[in-house]
Amino acid sequence: MRKEITKKEADFSKWYQDIIDVADLAEHSAVKGCMVIKPNGYAIWEEMQKVLDAKFKDLGVKNAYFPLFIPESFINKEKDHVKGFAPEVAVVTHAGGKKLTEPLIIRPTSETIMYEAFSRWVRSWRDLPLEINQWANVVRWELRPRLFLRTIEFLWQEGHTVHETESEADQKARDMLSVYEDFAENYLAIPVIKGAKSEKEKFAGAKTTYTCETMMQDGKALQAGTSHNLGQNFSKTFNIKFSDKNNEEKYAWQTSWGVSTRLIGALIMAHSDNNGLVLPPKIAPIQVAIVCIYKDQKEKIQVLKYAEKINDQLKKAHIKTKIDARDLRPGEKFFEWEKNGVPVRIEIGPKEVDSHLVLYRRDKSEKESVKFSIETCALKISSLLASVQENMFNRALEFQEKNTVKVDTWEDFKKAINDGKFVYAHWCQDTKIEEKIQDETGATIRCIPFNAKTEKGKCVLSGKPSEKRVLFAKAY
Repeated sequence: MRKEITKKEADFSKWYQDIIDVADLAEHSAVKGCMVIKPNGYAIWEEMQKVLDAKFKDLGVKNAYFPLFIPESFINKEKDHVKGFAPEVAVVTHAGGKKLTEPLIIRPTSETIMYEAFSRWVRSWRDLPLEINQWANVVRWELRPRLFLRTIEFLWQEGHTVHETESEADQKARDMLSVYEDFAENYLAIPVIKGAKSEKEKFAGAKTTYTCETMMQDGKALQAGTSHNLGQNFSKTFNIKFSDKNNEEKYAWQTSWGVSTRLIGALIMAHSDNNGLVLPPKIAPIQVAIVCIYKDQKEKIQVLKYAEKINDQLKKAHIKTKIDARDLRPGEKFFEWEKNGVPVRIEIGPKEVDSHLVLYRRDKSEKESVKFSIETCALKISSLLASVQENMFNRALEFQEKNTVKVDTWEDFKKAINDGKFVYAHWCQDTKIEEKIQDETGATIRCIPFNAKTEKGKCVLSGKPSEKRVLFAKAY
């Protein structure tokens, strides 16, 4: 029985949950606040891993793995870090039938456990840069969980690097942010706005936090990657020192950066429609579904034989395919691939064999009948997939631009935020004013954009002088 999808215009939150359900991506676990990522959802995460892992390795980053458990004393060493994560940590006090002499923190992030090791690994400038990534799970005790967006346990990658100089570390943090920008825009088809976080919004223990901010279809912001210039905060705490080329001992400079399974939530909210999931081809586990249509066994054999020839050609072109020759009505097959977000569907019946094919593109929900030959099918489908990818990005960019405004008055600001807009407005760099804006509107400073122009103005709330606009929005 088909599950009805709530219209996103009527209830965006319910629509989001319905998409997850009909596309069979995940479900709530018996452990409250945790989720089970089902095969369809995990396949998307695997595609993300493949792309990002290759990009990291191309930049010289190596993978490693560190313990899930962190001694409480490690967390307590960095005061800003422990303060930032204190409300979210889960603590193990008993194990093996005994009370532990020191409680263990289940990692909310791995700076402290990794940097204890780095202090032993780094001795000389020759050991630098040290660039390590790990694919792992982390635990943060969320009070209001939502599948993929906020769960107690989630999957992510976290990169950590150590450098000789502050400029090298800052450049690495910016370079990794550019990796996330490229991934979001060219793979997820989601446009981003890059910038720095305000002091209030930055990562606990960081000197500076850089971020890629994206707009969902309800106008709310979602981070598509953050990168942190940690300065020497952690190297001084964990004694990460090196002898430089003049044999002088110095503290190292560090970065950390990461993305998580929240990106699956971003994909859903940025692209999907009232018929189900919509996936960009570059990240779709199945890019093309080849659906066989027949009335009897004789027709099935004929159609399947032709479908397999097409499938072979597409696979040679490294297109990810799936033949659907199940004994189901065509409408049932069509609906399954539609709700699962497969970018292109090829429909083959007896009439199409050796003559033409019906192609359905998920991004536009449109069909076209085209003349087809085995020899040219891979080129045609590759071109179609590229068109789908480009259209999805352009559509998301157009939506973002249409729903982004500049305001100069408090009344206009409140109205724009209430209307679900991204808002560029002047701010006086006073954290108390930032907090008051959030208290009164629910909007936070998403970033201070890198491309923000210097322009004299007045803070939208306090009226104090301001040199540039920052980006405000409600966020997930």
